[in-house]
Amino acid sequence: MPNFVSTNFLRATLTVLLAMSWTGAHAASPGELLQGYAAQAKKENPAFKEFSAGAGEKFYRASAKHSSGRQISCATCHTDNPRNAGRHDKTSKEIPPLAPSANATRFTDNGNVEKWFKRNCQDVLERACTTQEKGDFIAYILTVK
Repeated sequence: MPNFVSTNFLRATLTVLLAMSWTGAHAASPGELLQGYAAQAKKENPAFKEFSAGAGEKFYRASAKHSSGRQISCATCHTDNPRNAGRHDKTSKEIPPLAPSANATRFTDNGNVEKWFKRNCQDVLERACTTQEKGDFIAYILTVK
């Protein structure tokens, strides 16, 4: 009987884990997420060593000239202090704090993180962010206390 229970338990657990991985819904800590980006960066560039919080802060604050002619940055919506709630530039919808030190749910869901990088990089830079940019950005956000 114990083998039967163990086998069923393992099958159910495997099913749940596979479903979570397919949806991108599995949770991670921000540090685990950063490790995943580091592994991806190493595959893309064997010379990769580590992400830079300094480069991430520059990236966060750097203004990009948008095709609309406006200068925008991450801080445009997320404020100069990522611990504070922000406000969407166009819709005025409130945005919860970006820093995990102020919002424990930030950077804990791989699928959600990728969704927002895809949207926001396109909105601000009018292109996809690189793995290096994503990692530097998260490295910076994790230093905000």
